[in-house]
Amino acid sequence: MDLITIIEQVGEGPTLALAGVAVGAAFGFAAQRSRFCLRAASIEFFHGEVGQKVAIWLMAFATAVVWTQAFILMGLLDVSEARQLAQRGSLSGAILGGLMFGAGMIMTRGCASRLLVLSATGNLRALVTGLVMAVTAQSAYRGALTPLRETITGWWTIDGAGARDLLVVLGLGHEHALAFGVVWCAAAYFYAVKSRLPASSWFTASGVGGMVAVGWLVTYTISQASFSPARVTSITFTGPSADTLMFVLDQSRMVWNFDIGLVPGVFLGSLVGALLYKEFVLQGFKDGQSMRRYIVGAVLMGFGGMLAGGCAVGAGVSGGAIFALTAWVTLACIWLAAGITDFLIDRETPAAAGAPGAEPASGRAG
Repeated sequence: MDLITIIEQVGEGPTLALAGVAVGAAFGFAAQRSRFCLRAASIEFFHGEVGQKVAIWLMAFATAVVWTQAFILMGLLDVSEARQLAQRGSLSGAILGGLMFGAGMIMTRGCASRLLVLSATGNLRALVTGLVMAVTAQSAYRGALTPLRETITGWWTIDGAGARDLLVVLGLGHEHALAFGVVWCAAAYFYAVKSRLPASSWFTASGVGGMVAVGWLVTYTISQASFSPARVTSITFTGPSADTLMFVLDQSRMVWNFDIGLVPGVFLGSLVGALLYKEFVLQGFKDGQSMRRYIVGAVLMGFGGMLAGGCAVGAGVSGGAIFALTAWVTLACIWLAAGITDFLIDRETPAAAGAPGAEPASGRAG
């Protein structure tokens, strides 16, 4: 049965949603097994180390770049119509949104994708935090926070197409982008070996990045076979989390697409990983003070992610893999804010010093 037949039988929207479930499940399983987490990697880096956590993140990122650019060079993928490249972008949103997201990521001890993965392992802190983030993102997208988001994103905008394509700006081709990815894959492998990262971890980390590339390929392939325009996209979590929440609350106002299948798919894949390896453990908030920290961080991530047009995965990996300028700006700001926030909050709080009654800074949420 070919793709066109599937689309004719089940419809374009459900086909995209099923693709989202499949890609999301594979991503969720790989992320759960590898402990993929930008927050953990950034803390390790800013503490003066380049060890296993950095190696895992770098392996995922570099793999996404390599496979995405390889698909483009083979003529299997065209990302020129992707939102991150084709539409008008906002550098003010990328900068301020990235800074807010990075700060919130440290406060919640996990980015949007990590919170979703941890929710499936029984972490109720991550579940509540993720819901608050989704509500905030929805408010910024279509609710009370929309005017503020639109004002900030309007401060500094850039045109779409070439102006948002970092390769065009730098005068480089996709072969250069592929070489860039290969170099960083080698670097990731070097740090993985140096830090004695188990082969299973760096293999599943590469699976995380591979699913980002597959997400681009699958949505593009479906868009080419569709009878109506279909969005070319890949894995991201801020917007899809908000859309999934609204889909659950009011299905009549939502449409089937890749994002709707992605979030439950990631949850399912993570749950399978946790159950297979007996890592499903119920956890909650330690006290009211820690809960306030998580909620504030979730609000920052939800609003920041919508400002930036992507989260640590959506901008930092998916957008980075296609060399969208605003995605790279967002990623740099996420790393910067993460380092500053960790220094200001966790290094100087009783939690960082291991004070009695304080929630440890290195809990499973990272």
